[in-house]
Amino acid sequence: MKIPGKILMIFCFLLAVVCNAFAGNLQVKADGEVSTEVVAHDRNAIFNGSAYFTFSVKNTLGADQSGSVSYLVTTETGSKLFTKSINVKIDRNSSADYDFHIPDLKPGFYKVNFMINVSDYDDTTRRAFGIEPEKIMSAYARPADFDQFWQNAKDELAKVKPNFKITPMPKMNTENRDVYQIEMQSLDNYTIRGWLTIPKTTDKKRKFAVLLGLPGYQVDLDPIVGLDEDLAIITLNTRGQGTSRGPINTRRDEFIFYHIADKEKYVMRGVIMDCIRCVDFIYAQPNLQHDNILASGGSMGGYLAIALAGLDNRINLCSSQNPILCDIRNLVGEVEWPMSSITKFVATQPGMTMDKVLSNLDYYDGKKLRCKY
Repeated sequence: MKIPGKILMIFCFLLAVVCNAFAGNLQVKADGEVSTEVVAHDRNAIFNGSAYFTFSVKNTLGADQSGSVSYLVTTETGSKLFTKSINVKIDRNSSADYDFHIPDLKPGFYKVNFMINVSDYDDTTRRAFGIEPEKIMSAYARPADFDQFWQNAKDELAKVKPNFKITPMPKMNTENRDVYQIEMQSLDNYTIRGWLTIPKTTDKKRKFAVLLGLPGYQVDLDPIVGLDEDLAIITLNTRGQGTSRGPINTRRDEFIFYHIADKEKYVMRGVIMDCIRCVDFIYAQPNLQHDNILASGGSMGGYLAIALAGLDNRINLCSSQNPILCDIRNLVGEVEWPMSSITKFVATQPGMTMDKVLSNLDYYDGKKLRCKY
């Protein structure tokens, strides 16, 4: 019997659909995976001398898995310290746990990679852990006049009239927040600016806790309007940043070493005083809580949060992410930036030495600003 061509085409199409569906069902039945989980035996991954982790492997594939699981411990900068590998066989549809004891380490922070390499799966899980961080000590002491240096800076700032100015910015208001531009005079009579956003409220006596956001390197901070309705939020552009450019208006790479040859004129001295002046601003506002101030930032902003909390006890909470300029002398040759920019600059300046610059930076080390040894 001859089958009409059109019917034959339809039959072939349906057959293909059924076959594909069947093949898909077979694939689904055969599907599975190898998954891993790393669990630190301390929830904060902070240990006393030795670190302990459990590396869990789950095999839901329909085949046994053979190979190895291993770990590699390195310093923060990637230098290899310890490694260990064990051969494993994980039966189909089963799981296994492997306990790893990482031997005694000196106080500090470390990176660890947990790796699996089996028949049908390869992966690496990265973690970090600490060993007795409270015992970490800098090899470099504070300068003898460290406290006096910063007291002198604060005394100079106190002599500058702040001339606080708050300008409503109604076109920038949101449904739940009012936006204001703020302006004030800081060290050297430098004008700095920022933004204040306050939750809208009908309670004129209500006072708000304050989140003080500090700028990353050469970042122009805008108003923040989308956070907790119980917080007033200030984003500050310190000198040479964003809306506070003016007398200091450097190229991006040049800011970090602006006047670095003189510790009394180095740009960070004024920048840190700008942060303290902003706390003065908070204290001058009756609708802001003076005993509930959080300083926060990342990169340069993280450094400034540390410096501000270390020099001004009016800060109640400090949140610092990936701060720069901490433990400065140990950064040379270990961290690409900002030390690379500083080193290149010093090499172009007649008579300037890296030793002299590091002696100046000892006063600006975030580790020294925050910790008293």
